[in-house]
Amino acid sequence: MIMNQQKKNKGMSRLSTVQLIVLLYLGASIIATILLSLPIAHKPGVEWSFIDALFTAISAISVTGLTVVSTADTFNTIGVFFLIFILQFGGIGIMTLGTFVWLLFGKKIGMRERQLIMTDQNRSTFAGLVKLMKQILGLILAIEAVGALILGIYFLQFFPSWQEAFLQGMFASISATTNAGFDITGASLIPFANDYFVQFINIILLILGAIGFPVLIEVKELFTYKGKTPYRFSLFTKLTTATFFSLVAFGTLAIWLFEFNHFFSDKTWHESFFYSLFQSVSTRNGGLATMNMSEFSAPTLMTISGLMFIGASPSSVGGGIRTTTFAIVVLSIFFYGKGKDTIKIFKREIDPNDILKSFIVFGTAIFICLTAVTMMTFLEPSFTLMEIIFEVCSAFGTTGLSMGITPELHTSGKIIMIALMFIGRIGIFSFLFLIRGTEAPEQFHYPKEKIIIG
Repeated sequence: MIMNQQKKNKGMSRLSTVQLIVLLYLGASIIATILLSLPIAHKPGVEWSFIDALFTAISAISVTGLTVVSTADTFNTIGVFFLIFILQFGGIGIMTLGTFVWLLFGKKIGMRERQLIMTDQNRSTFAGLVKLMKQILGLILAIEAVGALILGIYFLQFFPSWQEAFLQGMFASISATTNAGFDITGASLIPFANDYFVQFINIILLILGAIGFPVLIEVKELFTYKGKTPYRFSLFTKLTTATFFSLVAFGTLAIWLFEFNHFFSDKTWHESFFYSLFQSVSTRNGGLATMNMSEFSAPTLMTISGLMFIGASPSSVGGGIRTTTFAIVVLSIFFYGKGKDTIKIFKREIDPNDILKSFIVFGTAIFICLTAVTMMTFLEPSFTLMEIIFEVCSAFGTTGLSMGITPELHTSGKIIMIALMFIGRIGIFSFLFLIRGTEAPEQFHYPKEKIIIG
């Protein structure tokens, strides 16, 4: 028995931190599939296949929100609470909740655990990791609680009992904060298309979940800072915040311009503004919608697909290539066009290694999504190319917006979408490190030679 345990521990120690993180998420996906498959979680008469249960579980773990069944028609109250637990697990992060459990049971956070935390949160240093996990958990739970209270009280006017109103409010708050995109209304936020209060609260929750945990922590530190010199935000916070809100503004303007004479032709200015703003914010990773996406024109759908591909900020609840990756790629092109070899922004110079990483992430993501689109057009010929591109970008970006084709996919199409959602959740670098193998120092170099580019 002891020998078997030693062999098991030795085998686990051989795995890299990335491999362990992926195994943990795979394990969590299996547990989520089992929980959502239990008869006690379903409404009477509900029947679904294993692939549908797996798809829903992966969608919840990756906080995507794409569904092959109606959440409102499938799950009872117990199932809704199972889904809430899974969304928390996927949104906040497996190591954040894991650290909380370790601390709760008095377990010492050793070097191996800190390596896992660092990998899961995409950090580059061991400094303050446990404190970081505590801050992330506290902030997210506080945001969700306030959101649930506000929405629960507001929903009292729409639902027959206070229990149902607060259940709807709690689920809506958690779904928005984790950017999960799930809903138990049966129609996302379409019933609240003209309710700007509900939309505004959801916009705030979506932004707080997607903008990045380090940004939230630095903003919190700003309000408690008592130093004599002005508080200095990190380059990460400045760059990701500027990019995040620039993309929201661009998306709002682009949607409004493309739909001015189309979907918005019979809408008032404030209806057009809120439709544009909400859908733009939701592309950052929210997955909630106040309208049927198929009513938009092709240019708008392509814009939304591009925004979903970019996704949320690093170290947030979201997926995609991330805002900083997009920012560095654009800045690299801009500064190279100006004849510069370095990127200088906010009185700082970006590390060349980070520039290389950004192009690797961008290139790999393009390859993955193009491969998925090609396979889907072959396996799902009944759908248009636009529908497939939209759904693929939504799955990869773990966004959850849909043109309604996901429930009609064949098993092969669902498997592709599952793979995209899982890769989107663990991140491109974690995916690459799985096949990279153990890093070894270079033993020698060949003579360098230039080649023709472009």
